[in-house]
Amino acid sequence: MSQNALYEDIALRIGLAARVLPDTDATRLLRVLDDAIGLPPTAAKLDGLTLKALKAAADGELAEIEAEPLKQAIALLKGQGCDAIEPPPTSETYADGDLPHSIRVACASNGGELLDGHFGSCRRFLVYQVSASDHRLIDVREIDDGVAEDDRNAHRASLIADCQILYCASIGGPAAAKVVKRDIHPIKFPDGGSARERIAALSAVLADKAPPWLAKIMGQSADKRVRFERDTEDA
Repeated sequence: MSQNALYEDIALRIGLAARVLPDTDATRLLRVLDDAIGLPPTAAKLDGLTLKALKAAADGELAEIEAEPLKQAIALLKGQGCDAIEPPPTSETYADGDLPHSIRVACASNGGELLDGHFGSCRRFLVYQVSASDHRLIDVREIDDGVAEDDRNAHRASLIADCQILYCASIGGPAAAKVVKRDIHPIKFPDGGSARERIAALSAVLADKAPPWLAKIMGQSADKRVRFERDTEDA
């Protein structure tokens, strides 16, 4: 591998690792790596990086981040999985009104059609239109935190402002507040999985008995929502 290719490979590792860490960009991660292994970061230095060292570096700057994204970041820094990131799926044809009484759901994703992203660090949002009878992937919204003026969480929330629900692997309290302020309901799935399967399950819920808050979003009459509440109380 040429020297330039080596530099590009290390830069790619750092960029991908920063993406899986909430509220972290490449500059912040480099600052932590400087304390953990010294700069410039080399493949040999990154191969020796441990979870304990990463959490302790820079006075524990990353210590509050959950273990799973930290482990993902270390794997990427070591070059594991950098070539296995799937491209996003292709969106499906949709026009306003195609799915009456439907809702719009954003799924935080890093690769393919997976629900595997943390709100503050995911690569993109997969946006689905969901009704009781059908569901479609209507948009794939790539995220560039570089255009955020000051608040990355507010910027990310603005990208899904037309959605009523957010599915994500995790989301912190301050970020959740920014999402809720946009009238978006965040729901966490720590185990991740297939975004399509999660959306299909939601469609089935809508076809059965949608909770009152969802029924209201879907435009169901107050009478139907009251009947649902009474059925729930009698169950």
